[in-house]
Amino acid sequence: MKILCSICARGGSKGVPDKNIRPLSGKPVIAWTVEQALATRRFDLIAVSSDSTAILDAAKAAGAGLLVKRPDELASDTAGKVPAIRHCVTVAEAGHGTTFDIVVDLDCTSPLRTPGDITAAIDLLEERKAPNVITAMPARRSPYFNLVETDAEGHVRLAKSLAAPVLRRQDAPQCFDMNASIYVWRRAALFEEPPIFKPATALYVMPEERSIDIDSELDFKIVEMIMTARRP
Repeated sequence: MKILCSICARGGSKGVPDKNIRPLSGKPVIAWTVEQALATRRFDLIAVSSDSTAILDAAKAAGAGLLVKRPDELASDTAGKVPAIRHCVTVAEAGHGTTFDIVVDLDCTSPLRTPGDITAAIDLLEERKAPNVITAMPARRSPYFNLVETDAEGHVRLAKSLAAPVLRRQDAPQCFDMNASIYVWRRAALFEEPPIFKPATALYVMPEERSIDIDSELDFKIVEMIMTARRP
């Protein structure tokens, strides 16, 4: 079974400029993800896709096996991530004359995951015989209890309701926040629609302290603080 790791890192970050190559605890942000992928020893190829030469150079220095220059139309502010992953897979297969059985995409801005999380998500795909696996953490808010939305008139209401009202958060159905850290697909499932939520999609749950995605300067500071605390 051949497994490809894709790491998609766009150069045009707005919330944290150049965040994918910004130094984090002594190395570029993207290096953490490349090194985690290498540490699993599960991948036949680790491919990094980016529109930025600087990001690709940092990925190569960290040990990535294939650098994929992403087309401009897949690197705009409005471009989705799945088309970039599909493009990365297609380029990798064409360049290596093979077809991968499983594709694992690792989010570059989720550096607190562990190699064990990656391995467990891959194993869950096989254990559940699922088409794909997504990762999430237990939600802080519940749409059945304390997550609200407003209607067209600005009136507030619970995001979701049940036949009987939920009086304690602990009694609400368990909900999760997607953390976008790890996506695992069987190749065919990746190229089918819809790409993410399928009838048999499996969920790998990670703790909050390994689920922070760097989207803001505050996120960056929190991640750096956690990494500092982890040091022996």
